[in-house]
Amino acid sequence: MNDRKPTRKERREGLIKSAKRIVVKVGSGVLTGEGYQDVDETVVAEIARQVAIIKKAGRRVAVVSSGSVVLGSKILKLRRHGLTIPEKQASAAIGQGGLTSLWARHLGAQGLKAGQILLTHDDMSHRRRFLNARSAINTLLDFDVIPVINENDTVAVHELKFGDNDTLSARVTNLLEADLLVILSDVDGLYSADPRIDKTGVKIDYVEVVDDKILEIAKDSSSATGLGGMASKVKAAAEAAKFGAATIVLSGAQRGALESALKGEDVGTFFFPHEDRMKSKKHWIVFHLKSQGRVMVDEGAQKALTHGGRSLLASGISRVEGAFESGAAIYLVGEDGSEFAKGLVKYHSHELEKIKGQKSDKIDKILGYKPSNEVMHRDDMVLIEGIGDIMKYESDVSSDLKSRIR
Repeated sequence: MNDRKPTRKERREGLIKSAKRIVVKVGSGVLTGEGYQDVDETVVAEIARQVAIIKKAGRRVAVVSSGSVVLGSKILKLRRHGLTIPEKQASAAIGQGGLTSLWARHLGAQGLKAGQILLTHDDMSHRRRFLNARSAINTLLDFDVIPVINENDTVAVHELKFGDNDTLSARVTNLLEADLLVILSDVDGLYSADPRIDKTGVKIDYVEVVDDKILEIAKDSSSATGLGGMASKVKAAAEAAKFGAATIVLSGAQRGALESALKGEDVGTFFFPHEDRMKSKKHWIVFHLKSQGRVMVDEGAQKALTHGGRSLLASGISRVEGAFESGAAIYLVGEDGSEFAKGLVKYHSHELEKIKGQKSDKIDKILGYKPSNEVMHRDDMVLIEGIGDIMKYESDVSSDLKSRIR
């Protein structure tokens, strides 16, 4: 009996070969090349050629593309950096049409149709709109259309932004239940040190798990054009991995790099997916919903939730933080103040203030009604492991959110 474990190269080849749905993210730095002033159409044409090869192989592919602000700011003759939010919104409004036209023209040259999809964080944080977006994109794919997806920067405000299109591409990977995310970058993978400033840096071919060490390596890298540097790409890979998707970060400027990667060749950096694929709903709760508050529970309740697979009852609650409505996402906090779970709450915050510490059979008497026996059902809850700096889910919460989740 052969007990030999497959090598990382063999595992990589197997995951790529079995990938039926692929998301390709193209950043501003890739589209503009070294000049950072205008989109290089030869780059768009080359990526479109490779997308056509993916499509002809019987796979479904969606493109997440930056570039609208670059195009629009040039038309408006604005400075490239330091734009105000209104200037960015105006640039995106003018540039998005041109960006979609570019993709439509070059994909059309390959015999493919392109369809524009603009998303906001708000679209992804409402379950019904999330599912509607999934349905719309799947319908495009059913009609053999290549969805070209971007953030709707004309209406997005800071609190409701994804932050960068690396994050958006990871969310789209979840949205489409894709098997593989390919991030085309202005560097050909993750290096032990930024190769543009440190010649001793060597490319890391494989990443099994995104941990503190990997994030420390990635955080010093930056991008001249896009919002996200290598750190945002690594965090996107970590998010995709939680949903069970592999990620490849590779050079978008290198001709045929995408084609080579999908043949299983050792280009770029390959991030392996987690074996325990998170269910879509729980992935949505953790990565798409902004927390509206926190609830502190006692030691017994925390143990029942983390080890007993139980739902949260009012009797286990000791403190309520923030103002939130029923159905909002909140964090559950232990007595030491650290978040250990995130989920959907069934009560308003003002109701919880009245019933905290009380047994379930007393809720009706206290409130005059009882929406539910549970404050948070186990099926609407995701446990958080450790305090590792894997993903910053929200910009306005503590470092406890940079957690490894299950």
